[in-house]
Amino acid sequence: MAPCPESQHLPLVGGDATSDNDNINAPEGKSRVTVIGSGNWGSVAAKLIASNTLRLASFHDEVRMWVFEEVLPSGEKLSEVINRANENVKYLPGIKLGKNVVADPDLEHAVKDANMLVFVTPHQFMEGICKRLVGKIRAEAEAISLIKGMEVKMEGPCMISSLIREQLGINCCVLMGANIANEIAVEKFSEATVGYRESREMAEKWVQLFNTPYFMVSAVQDVEGVELCGTLKNVVAIAAGFVDGLEMGNNTKAAIMRIGLREMKAFSKLLFSSVKDSTFFESCGVADLITTCLGGRNRKCAEAFARNGGKRSFDELEAEMLQGQKLQGVSTAREVYEVLSYRSWLELFPLFATVHEICIGRLPPAAIVEYSQS
Repeated sequence: MAPCPESQHLPLVGGDATSDNDNINAPEGKSRVTVIGSGNWGSVAAKLIASNTLRLASFHDEVRMWVFEEVLPSGEKLSEVINRANENVKYLPGIKLGKNVVADPDLEHAVKDANMLVFVTPHQFMEGICKRLVGKIRAEAEAISLIKGMEVKMEGPCMISSLIREQLGINCCVLMGANIANEIAVEKFSEATVGYRESREMAEKWVQLFNTPYFMVSAVQDVEGVELCGTLKNVVAIAAGFVDGLEMGNNTKAAIMRIGLREMKAFSKLLFSSVKDSTFFESCGVADLITTCLGGRNRKCAEAFARNGGKRSFDELEAEMLQGQKLQGVSTAREVYEVLSYRSWLELFPLFATVHEICIGRLPPAAIVEYSQS
């Protein structure tokens, strides 16, 4: 892959900005946005976007949100409750999404008129979703992925943005950052990073769509770097959870985070020579690593795993603790391990390798410190 030009920060578009950039439009006029995914983070993304489509003249007010239909204990369908209550009562209870968010359980119908597609589902579902969308989206559509994970195939790792680009034939940016969804939902200040490949103009439009006074977005020209940061930090968060579960203390946790950041950077640069060192100092890099190791769901479940001596599986803990949300770190650790094994890199990445081996029961949780020392 050819190296990208030097990363550039873009001007921020604040929540009270004027519509100077409103002329960045789809060919036919106003842009239509569909959010593909309606979990915790997907619902928060829809809330952010909906507040901006009402404010900016270059977007249609309505934001469609594809919902994987579920029947709630009350017997009602989730999509119908979201549309009646303006709230995702299962994955983001207590938060109003915006009257202009419309839940749609029909994937093809949800994307039919959209020229801006926001993907935010568990990464393990994306290949199936892309196959369903082939030939069903507008030719000029643009995409952005908020998904943290990757597909591993025989020929090597495939980033989710690449999967979208190759299967659907459309450009795909990424958005990653120190973004614990429940905190953004209640409008606590946070940052995020848009990674783009070529079109600065399109990156500015994504910044415009997400940026609010409490959610500050900037952009860098480094899709792979931004996306790999968002993907790999979940593996480090599993390690941090082991440390917490074994009550090893803050010094040990800080050491694990530093070693993890070093491995994130080395792994990313080995896979893609275009990855920029500076990307690791953006919100998608060190900030996302810190917040995920302090408070994310991967850390939480890994802590419980270690407290139980590895005797309860991650599948069991996920079902019990996350109310239908999905862990990403365990599957990503497995995928990273497959890459390391295939390329004979295991000895170069002792922390990544050890996390996976603990997750599958090959090593005890305490090995996170013993093996990281190598």
